[in-house]
Amino acid sequence: MTDRPAQRTPNRQLAALIAEAGFSNAGLARRVDQLGLEHGLDLRYDKTSVTRWLRGQQPRGTTPALIAEVFTRRLGRRLTAQDLGLDACAPVYAGLEFAATPEEAVDIVSGLWRKDSGSHAELRKIAFTPAGLVVPSRDWLIGKADDRVAREPVARVPAQGRPALKDRPEAVPAPHRPRGHAARAPGHKVTGGDIAALRSVGELFRTLDDAYGGGHARQALVRYLEHECEPMLRGVYDEQTGRRLFAAASDLTRLAGWTSYDIAAHGLAQRYFVQALRLAQAAGDRAYGSYVLVTMSRQAVYLGHGREAVQLARVAQQGVGTGAPPVVQALLHASEARAHGVLGEVRACTGALVRAERALEAARPGDEVPYWARFFDEAQLADEFGHCHRDLQQFRAAAQHAERSLQLRAPSYARSRLFCRVVLATARLGLGELDQACTLAAEAAGQAAEMRSARAIEYVKDFERRLEPYKDAAPVRGYRDKVAALG
Repeated sequence: MTDRPAQRTPNRQLAALIAEAGFSNAGLARRVDQLGLEHGLDLRYDKTSVTRWLRGQQPRGTTPALIAEVFTRRLGRRLTAQDLGLDACAPVYAGLEFAATPEEAVDIVSGLWRKDSGSHAELRKIAFTPAGLVVPSRDWLIGKADDRVAREPVARVPAQGRPALKDRPEAVPAPHRPRGHAARAPGHKVTGGDIAALRSVGELFRTLDDAYGGGHARQALVRYLEHECEPMLRGVYDEQTGRRLFAAASDLTRLAGWTSYDIAAHGLAQRYFVQALRLAQAAGDRAYGSYVLVTMSRQAVYLGHGREAVQLARVAQQGVGTGAPPVVQALLHASEARAHGVLGEVRACTGALVRAERALEAARPGDEVPYWARFFDEAQLADEFGHCHRDLQQFRAAAQHAERSLQLRAPSYARSRLFCRVVLATARLGLGELDQACTLAAEAAGQAAEMRSARAIEYVKDFERRLEPYKDAAPVRGYRDKVAALG
């Protein structure tokens, strides 16, 4: 790694923190290298590198944030690159922090919203890091709801007793707002109507995502979070309103992550999920936190990180215990089953599916079910069975469950129906029914062409890879002609 030309002044902030942490120069370099490996980076710093930093040179790229994280872990308090006298950057680690306080959580997530809503295309190229799942899930599991989230109005100082702005060292500039943006007035009091609006917006964007894919309105959602949700989080609210506000913000942030995941912005999605988890903790909503962990597990399954996916699903189960509604229990067990399925663990997968089925059977009409879990019904459970049996290459069972899911699933869940249709096509292919497989897959490919969903396209491509041994067969040639006609 090459560093920037030296500055003129030694970095006394970094020197003081090294002394406080009790690091040697070589020890600090080693820890930075180890943290880099967690994020897939081969850094190879040594004691000479640290000496250069102390003399005023600025490390490049993501390194300042990694150094700050090393000190954060050692000293037990959140430190930034600026605290160490280093240049700030848009690091690979940014957004994976599990904040110590609600205020810090708002700072982190609003920074993500602002960067994502602008022209920071590099943010959507950040890689997913399996190591980044460990600390947030652990901190959520052993943590508890924050003691206080309320924000009181700032006391007004009479003009004659107010110091001039230049004499107030603690004055903090307001966050930048785009020209023409009608920001809420400072000290805006958050109302029940504000939170109802956040909930309604979440339902709207969820419907668009289900029908047209995450890429259809993702940027509009992120801009809404930046321009509407952030000012509310920085407004004035009592304890009860604050909990509800953090819950709504968590839900919208998870949805921003979900839509990012659907367009294959996996590193960005991971960061949104981590921050949604922290906001859920501020809300005191343990059950929703488990749902965020399930979402993280889904992404890990999709990316082939089955072991991490199992752990996330189990942490979610531990976090809510046995007191969650049966539908939620079914959702958590089904997510674990999917993770075992991708690992090829037949017994563990089957056991988790049985637990999910029993939990759903225990649900009764009139049970209080969280709004976010209402999608998990017989159609969804059949879909989970279909995916698991496909991954275990139990194709006859996969076909039976996929067909049942398609029969039960409402048309509004267009993307889920597409996925299930590809699972059915794959099962038919595994059973040697080439004509039916190609017909089903061609329908799915046509639907994928109408969506803005990288996952939909990848499902179709996965099926096409399975077609390679049959590439000269007439049904396959016909399938390829149909797909080519889609453009």
